Amino acid sequence: MTARPNLTSTSQVLILTGAGVSAESGVPTFRGVNGLWEGRRVEEVASPEGFDADPQLVWRFYSLRRDGAAKVNPNPGHEAIARLEGALGERLLLVTQNVDGLHARAGSTRVMCLHGELFKTRCERCNVPFADTRTYFDGVPRCSTCDNRLRPHIVWFGELLSSAHLRQVDDFIERAGRELIFFAIGTSGQVYPAAGFVDAARHAGGQCWLVDVDPPAEYARRFDHVVKGRSGEVLPALFGV
Repeated sequence: MTARPNLTSTSQVLILTGAGVSAESGVPTFRGVNGLWEGRRVEEVASPEGFDADPQLVWRFYSLRRDGAAKVNPNPGHEAIARLEGALGERLLLVTQNVDGLHARAGSTRVMCLHGELFKTRCERCNVPFADTRTYFDGVPRCSTCDNRLRPHIVWFGELLSSAHLRQVDDFIERAGRELIFFAIGTSGQVYPAAGFVDAARHAGGQCWLVDVDPPAEYARRFDHVVKGRSGEVLPALFGV
C-alpha cells in the first residue's frame, strides 16, 4: 500500500459503506444478472405500491433476506471499522447503505442505517420500529396495538430517506471541516444523496478515500486516494487497527 490516511488526535472520520462490504460476507443479493427476483422487478417487492398489491409476496422476499443475512457473519472489514470506532469514539460516524445489521454485529455502535434495517419491523399506522428476527412466509403480520399491517423497516423505492439522518451527516462534515477524513467503502456512487457525500467532504476541505474492488472511473475521479481491493483485506492495514 503506497499511502495511508494521516489519522491524528483531532481527525474526524466519516465512513460510508455499500453493498460491496456485505458481499464479502456472502450476503445474498437476490437479484439475478438481469436485475430480477424470481422473474419480477425488484421494485415490485420493494415499494409501497408493491406492498399494497401483494403484501404476502413482499414479506416472503424480506423473510428470505432475513434468512440469508442471519446465516452469515461480519468480515474483517466490518471488524476493522468497529475497532477504528473504538479508538476514535464520537470522532467517527459510520453511515451504511446496507440493511443487514452486520456492522452492529461486528461491534459498531455509531451506525446510521440510511436505507433501513432488515431485522426491524414497523406498523404502517403506529410507525414505531421494533427489533424483529422472525420470518413471515405464511400470511401478513398485524400490529398488536391497532391491527394494521406490519411492514419491513426498509426505505423502499419511492420513499424518502430520513431528513434527520441527512442533517446529521451534513452537521458532522461541517463541524469537522479540514479535520475530516471521508472513506467510501464498497459503494459504486450510483445512489444519491449518499453518492454526493464525497463532494460535500471535499468542499469542507476534507481528505477523501475510496476503497473498492473495481471502482467506477467517474466516481473514483472525485477522490484524493483510491485503493483497489476487498475491504476485508485492505481496511485493517489502511486504518492501522
